[in-house]
Amino acid sequence: MRKAVAIIKGIVAVPEVGEEYMGKVKTIVDFGAFVEILPGKDGLLHISEVSWSRLPSMEGVLKVGEEIKVKLIEVDKKTGKLKLSRKALLPRPEAPKKETAPAPPSTEGNA
Repeated sequence: MRKAVAIIKGIVAVPEVGEEYMGKVKTIVDFGAFVEILPGKDGLLHISEVSWSRLPSMEGVLKVGEEIKVKLIEVDKKTGKLKLSRKALLPRPEAPKKETAPAPPSTEGNA
């Protein structure tokens, strides 16, 4: 009975921007993957939203049927299409620190 209630709640649930979902990868395309976050509700995980590093392709990144955690970042007002992000849930990598040259010795006071 609990499983039936969960299925019904999933069907009538309305995806909310900012919420995190465990989704199943349904299809992988050149520009990303389509992930089902609720029964019958798929969203696009664009290649630029998979990782903080730039991915040259989706090859070998995800597998169909794999379950991943994603965040709903936008719902298109006209079409209702869902835009998902995985990188929004990953810690942002630190920018490489630039090495700075040591300051030259001060010449003040040396006359």
